[in-house]
Amino acid sequence: MSVLSVNLAENSYDIVIERGALASLGRRCRDVGLKGLAAVISNRAVAGLYGAVVQESLEAAGYSVARIEMPDGEEYKNSTTLNRIYDDLLDVGVDRGSFIVALGGGVVGDVAGYAAATWMRGIPFVQVPTTLLAQVDSSVGGKTGIDHPKGKNLIGAFYQPRLVLIDVDTLSTLDQRQYRAGLAEVIKYGVAVDPAFFAYVEANVSAILAMDPDVLIEVILQSCHLKAQVVELDEKEGGLRAILNYGHTLGHAFESLSGYRVMVHGEAVAIGMVLAARVSVAEGLCSQDDLARISALISRCGLPVEIPTFDRQLLLDAVAADKKSKSGLITFICNSGIGMYAMSHHTPEELLVLSGLEA
Repeated sequence: MSVLSVNLAENSYDIVIERGALASLGRRCRDVGLKGLAAVISNRAVAGLYGAVVQESLEAAGYSVARIEMPDGEEYKNSTTLNRIYDDLLDVGVDRGSFIVALGGGVVGDVAGYAAATWMRGIPFVQVPTTLLAQVDSSVGGKTGIDHPKGKNLIGAFYQPRLVLIDVDTLSTLDQRQYRAGLAEVIKYGVAVDPAFFAYVEANVSAILAMDPDVLIEVILQSCHLKAQVVELDEKEGGLRAILNYGHTLGHAFESLSGYRVMVHGEAVAIGMVLAARVSVAEGLCSQDDLARISALISRCGLPVEIPTFDRQLLLDAVAADKKSKSGLITFICNSGIGMYAMSHHTPEELLVLSGLEA
């Protein structure tokens, strides 16, 4: 078992990483002082796999449990789904003395977390991520929210969980496409923050793809550690935390334009990282060899590097909707070599040119 602490004064919490951790959920909720009704929000697939063990663990610790299901997929990360969850919370009697358990991937965690942040002006919640992407990224740091038809994650709140419980064994039932998609966020940490971690991932690609337990735990642990370090310095993305959006500006645009169906989040981020590295080369921040190394690792992890084609004006509009856009300029995260970051500011038109999307 590994335990990391995210130190945010009164918003501090632990990240527990362990094989078989789901069985300890109820006890750990008691340990952090949670009381009342536990509303477990999940999707049908995850609930079918892990809902029973989660409910049993919570009930064994003395909690009453209500299970709420939401649809599966990024296209359901919206206000319609959120309002249905509010209806269910009301129907099962969730009040200010209750708490929410987000059991699932990034979509479940974001939506359930935002429901917790806004229901009765905020009730506690616990993240129990079951996908690699959620375990290494979205469950840590308190970003919650939903998408808007014109852009991803435009509606939300910074709202920290009381606990993050990561059961590595849940990855054994994860679809391989979704598993590989999670590796995009792992690579992101290496490119933008830690060269030694990038080299570790490079050296262990085969073991990672084979889900070697020891290597996998190390990858999750180091990813969470790197993200926690950044979040502790900049909880609400006033500056530094923006570096964790490396590859996301153009990636989010591709997701939005594909209707959140053609490509999954990690695939879009993978392509976005290739383009971010291109911008970095154009800005003189990294070399062509760095770009080749980044692209090669992404490809070795089974992620796409081919650039999709979209209508120019639609692409400009999608990039302009990025939440890091201010006064027409986007704070764009570049890589300085491998393992360091740099920030630059560009119009959407400039980004298309610098990334090679437009000659």
